[in-house]
Amino acid sequence: MSEFPDSARPQADRSPATPATGLRHRLAELRGPDTPPRPLDARALAALAANPGCSRRALLDGAGVDKGRIADALGAPATFGQSQFALTRGNAFEARVKADGGAELLRLVHARVGSAGTPEPVPDLVRTPDLSAIGPEGRTARTALALREAVESAAASGTWTFLDHPMVALDVAGSPAFLEPDAVVVHPDGSWTVVEIKSFPMIDGAADAAKVGAAARQSAVYVLALEQIAERTPGARVRDRIVLVCPKDFTNLPAASAVDVRKQRSVTRRQLTRLTRIEHIAAALPPGTAFDPGQSPAELTAAVESVPAAYAPECLAACELAFHCRDRSRAAGAVTSLGRPLRAELGGLTTVDAVLAAAHGEAGDPEDPTVAALRRAAALRAEALTEAFGGARC
Repeated sequence: MSEFPDSARPQADRSPATPATGLRHRLAELRGPDTPPRPLDARALAALAANPGCSRRALLDGAGVDKGRIADALGAPATFGQSQFALTRGNAFEARVKADGGAELLRLVHARVGSAGTPEPVPDLVRTPDLSAIGPEGRTARTALALREAVESAAASGTWTFLDHPMVALDVAGSPAFLEPDAVVVHPDGSWTVVEIKSFPMIDGAADAAKVGAAARQSAVYVLALEQIAERTPGARVRDRIVLVCPKDFTNLPAASAVDVRKQRSVTRRQLTRLTRIEHIAAALPPGTAFDPGQSPAELTAAVESVPAAYAPECLAACELAFHCRDRSRAAGAVTSLGRPLRAELGGLTTVDAVLAAAHGEAGDPEDPTVAALRRAAALRAEALTEAFGGARC
């Protein structure tokens, strides 16, 4: 029996350390002293889900490390991202779309994904709850409450609800990621639609396919997070189609299209489940490892290299450390630096030297289909060079 009564029990005894508390402390140590965590947004989460084998990105993103500062300190700064002009233009466009309590946005949602017989979102039938709260945890709880209230209101009086920049949470390898969709609309039937607002144009009713695909992957992350809330909300469901709002042609007028994100949602869910839990990656690091940009380049390089990476050319458009990882991948002769499709074709041959040795008959099992194909290709190449250059070596 404890020598302290419950009312006099010491604070440390009443609030014992939990595994989650220990993990947060460990991640804070990895970031460096007095370094606040960098939020993990949906764009970064979608990129992480697209490359679940990269422990380096999983750990750094989960710990809230600013990879941009790390890349600068390593001498390999990233070159992707929006310009200040694009950010300003995007913010102005979003403000226009959401003006007057989101009247134009709701009209577009009703036109693109509204159910037959659903009343139009006139001002008297639209709710715009206040989602302000302290901290991301508070905003997440306030959003969940607002969504439940919206479903109840829809069932009672057939109202629409417009949530401007709600906040939702999604578990990523054992660490919570707080995400902020541009908007979520609750229909009179209690269903929820994610709205993604982008500044790239929609010309003649169609936008750039690559950009639409990126927006769909980003929105799929929001859908996954909202589905967790919907599971605890009677009468609620998250719609499979999101509404993408973009400038019409070359104007500042909004246009919208419905985008089916079922495939992106399934892929993202599967990839997130494949991520190694962050505490397992952190436990394998050498003692004293930290990703503080203020330390010496040698120490920072050693820290970054202590976590395995899975570089592919696609990383150049999605990860701040891509140039550093590319240099290391090329130096090691890894075939992944040439692309994932080629890596998949080469089976157990993981380096360029191993591929060349197999092609020239210096290594590899001749019965292996990959080795046999490489040797056949090498023979055809030699035959073609002989015919073209009369046996001269090239």
